[in-house]
Amino acid sequence: MQFDIWLTLLIASIVISISPGAGAVVSMNSGLKYGLKKSYATIFGLQVGYLAQTFLVVIGLGSIIAKSLMLFNLVKWIGVAYLVYLGLSKIFEKVQVINQEEILDSFDGKKAFVTASFINLTNIKATVFLVAFIPQFLNPNESLWLQFAIIGLTLCLVDIVVMTGYSSLASKLKFLVSNTKAMKIQNTITGSMLLVAAAFVSTAKRG
Repeated sequence: MQFDIWLTLLIASIVISISPGAGAVVSMNSGLKYGLKKSYATIFGLQVGYLAQTFLVVIGLGSIIAKSLMLFNLVKWIGVAYLVYLGLSKIFEKVQVINQEEILDSFDGKKAFVTASFINLTNIKATVFLVAFIPQFLNPNESLWLQFAIIGLTLCLVDIVVMTGYSSLASKLKFLVSNTKAMKIQNTITGSMLLVAAAFVSTAKRG
């Protein structure tokens, strides 16, 4: 891949990652509750889902999903339902003041990782986008697998940096989890943003 093409890819990757979405929401929520270090379970979980999406495009399933109405709607509504479930769970979550040590003790890294992976894996808008996005950077005269590796690594590394930034900024507000009113507001905002993300995903159409 030529450097100028990769540079364009890099800039596009930054814009994609910075754009608000479910990944940014869960990264900020994790940073707020558990701090930056523990947020990496969520951040790396998001990348697994991201890489899986890229792999789907690599082997052609992304195109099949984008063209098959039944499969497209199945994946789309599974993703929507999951985001709605997460959003409502957060909004109606029982709020109680606990000290920071207890909050950290309640952290389940495996659950955070799996939840984040599933959020990106079922994001049908990402699938449709990648189907349209990735071919723009491919050179048929070069190794496709090497190019896919470069694209996948670029997308994920940029996303790790951006999600780390989101989590780091949110971690500066950890004092909010020591106040029930602030926690309720935070949960409502996080849940509402997840519902908004679900609404956006539900508008996805086949390209």
